[in-house]
Amino acid sequence: MEEQHINFVEQNTEEPRDKNTKWRLGIFLFITVLLISGFILYSRTKTELPADPGAYDPVTLEPKKPEGFLKKISYFVFKKGNETLEGQKDDQINILLLGMGGPGHDGPFLSDTIIIASLKPSSKQIALVSVPRDLGVNIPGYGFTKINHANAYGENQKKDWGGAYAAEIIADTLDIEIPYYVRIDFKAFEEIIDEIDGVTVEVERSFTDALYPAPDDEYQTLYFKSGVQTMNGSTALKFARSRHGNNGEGSDFARAKRQQKILLALKEKLLSFGTLANPVRIKRVMDSLERHVTTNMEFPEILSFIKLAREFNTKNITSLVLDNSENGFLRESISLEGVYLLEPKTGSFEQIHEAITHIFDKEYVATDTSPAQKEPKQGDANVEIINATWRAGLAARVRKRLSDKNFIISSIGNAQEKPVTKSGIYRVTKKEVQDTVLALQQELNIPIIERLPAIIAPTSSTDILVLLGDDFPEE
Repeated sequence: MEEQHINFVEQNTEEPRDKNTKWRLGIFLFITVLLISGFILYSRTKTELPADPGAYDPVTLEPKKPEGFLKKISYFVFKKGNETLEGQKDDQINILLLGMGGPGHDGPFLSDTIIIASLKPSSKQIALVSVPRDLGVNIPGYGFTKINHANAYGENQKKDWGGAYAAEIIADTLDIEIPYYVRIDFKAFEEIIDEIDGVTVEVERSFTDALYPAPDDEYQTLYFKSGVQTMNGSTALKFARSRHGNNGEGSDFARAKRQQKILLALKEKLLSFGTLANPVRIKRVMDSLERHVTTNMEFPEILSFIKLAREFNTKNITSLVLDNSENGFLRESISLEGVYLLEPKTGSFEQIHEAITHIFDKEYVATDTSPAQKEPKQGDANVEIINATWRAGLAARVRKRLSDKNFIISSIGNAQEKPVTKSGIYRVTKKEVQDTVLALQQELNIPIIERLPAIIAPTSSTDILVLLGDDFPEE
């Protein structure tokens, strides 16, 4: 196709232009150049200026009025109100909050915490929805698996892409819009809380966790006494991560409630005392944690969130923990590969979608929707534990962990041939022990396998054999 050049200036005029015509043309050209210059400056300002914390008023968090004639022209011609956040027009802004161990931890990119924070600007309401790590979802290319793997799979595809990929998978699964995400590792969690001199949290009930992970494959014992206390970063992290506490604090759902407590205490501290009211300090904290926090929010969007949050009623938080309680949305299941999962009771995510979409229309009080998880029925099955790794004392540590959970451990030992790569739970009796098998799978997070390896010979009294392979995840 022949390229056509169109000349908007008439060239073959027969009569010369009068002075008024020339004057009007001059004005038109001047305004055109001015607007184009202003637009160029505005475009540059939009991408460069807002990233500079010094460009914002420390009180209002609004961009400062620019200096210089052309910049002022572009400011007044193109100035908008507050930055409109995605979802704000629909009156519900969703943000995915992910917590993970990070480099140096086992399963560094497996999501330890998954929370959907939802904001309703018109009524100044906030809602927090905790999603269990064991929720079964379909991840393209990986099949039906736990939702906490999405971040790791995304990270495998491209560095720092795990958060975006997890947000995409969760949004598609629940059929909701999640335009923003924030992913934080344990180090950032500690540093942020230490930066604001700790958070004040009410511990609802005293509990002890004797199996909290410590360096060098060891354990440490945690104890939290009921009552109000101020926690530093390290203590708050332990409180949020503890998975094996007694007194009703040993379930993922109890842990989800504690994580929401820490998150709300952090928000209260940040906003009530103006801890991060200064945009320069916000940027400094962001820069110091750059390697430990990833988000798709730009700096002006973060300030917009802070401005919104200032107006919200922090005493009126709606909480929902997706769980498998009697009134919960989920139930337990075992995948074809023998992996313990949680799935919707109805067989689809439609009810959960409705709950999140209309969460501000109803009251989802945390104490009503997330009761303590029922203790699994351990029964009277005899459990044998075999260590098929080179990790000394592994069987003894697992015996203590299971004994504390009321399992009957009949014997422990070491495999004659090791190492064995894959861990598994094997039913070796004709007795009805399915409840115990499921409870073991939930506690240890290893698959249920039908055929016992030929190299393993259980004792005559064994009903269930737990084989600990190299892939066994110690916590």
